[in-house]
Amino acid sequence: MSEYTDEEQRIIAYLRESVGTGERYFRAKNIAEAIGLSAKQVGSRLPRLAEKSEDVEIEKWGRARSTTWRVTMG
Repeated sequence: MSEYTDEEQRIIAYLRESVGTGERYFRAKNIAEAIGLSAKQVGSRLPRLAEKSEDVEIEKWGRARSTTWRVTMG
């Protein structure tokens, strides 16, 4: 995972673990609270991680009050 920044590694690790327990839909705010980053830090990295990550598929899913991301294992 050396091609990822520290923050990206933390986000990907959290997503892998959460998807492994059955969770599929995420908001940046909730990810940020769980790993100690700001929602802005997470939200700005998710689109880049969607392109970079080979084993975790991150897809912009819906937008109500904030963007929801659908995450599955690739």
